Amino acid sequence: MSTKMTSGVRRHSDHFEPQDADPQEQRRLRGQLEQIDYAAYVANKEVIGQALTGVDAASLQKLAVMTAAARAKWVAESLRLAHSGSAATPDQIARLTWARTAFDELAEAYEALRRMIERGYVALR
Repeated sequence: MSTKMTSGVRRHSDHFEPQDADPQEQRRLRGQLEQIDYAAYVANKEVIGQALTGVDAASLQKLAVMTAAARAKWVAESLRLAHSGSAATPDQIARLTWARTAFDELAEAYEALRRMIERGYVALR
């Protein structure tokens, strides 16, 4: 299984890659896998396309700004803690964790939407 680093998050790829030495068997298997991938593409395009209508450049920009604000809040909170000169309390760490989690979720949502547009699952208005 291969690992891919995306936006600071590790993603594991569990796509099968044939190791069979027989070229005909490899072609047959690749053909089947391409059919499976195409079925997933069609399903994603249909389901996601229906669920996410009305996405436009302004929507993407609003999500990007919200993500940037969450990142700034997280880092500002960490700097505030560093400059305080005292050990962080459990409540301060919980706030920092919440800020990082908010940023991570927004960044993942932004990247997911971008991938959906790139792959043609969502059409920009």
